[in-house]
Amino acid sequence: QVQLVESGGGLVQTGGSLRLSCAASGRTFSKDAMGWFRQAPGKEREFVATINWRGDITNYADSVKGRFTISRDNAKNTMYLQMNSLKPEDTAVYYCAARANFLGTSRDYETYNYWGQGTQVTVSS
Repeated sequence: QVQLVESGGGLVQTGGSLRLSCAASGRTFSKDAMGWFRQAPGKEREFVATINWRGDITNYADSVKGRFTISRDNAKNTMYLQMNSLKPEDTAVYYCAARANFLGTSRDYETYNYWGQGTQVTVSS
């Protein structure tokens, strides 16, 4: 059974930091593009960051550029999102996703095949 499991979410004050993890199991994700998306209440799911299979090409939403860093460890089948200088508008459920057998990056959530269940991030003002 293929699974993506997020962890690391929680409540943090404005300006604080969190590190999200996405642990994959059931298949190897080393040749997949991976990404982070988020969804706030009443809003559509939006792109946050994406990383290619080797981890040397990344792409970020303008709203998080310079504050968030996406990375991956293929040996551990795990992806990360380091979030610094958090703002209240970053409050959302964060989802990790994998686009199978795609070596590039992808900002389009409709192209992803596998999804985690999400982890809540709440930033208080």
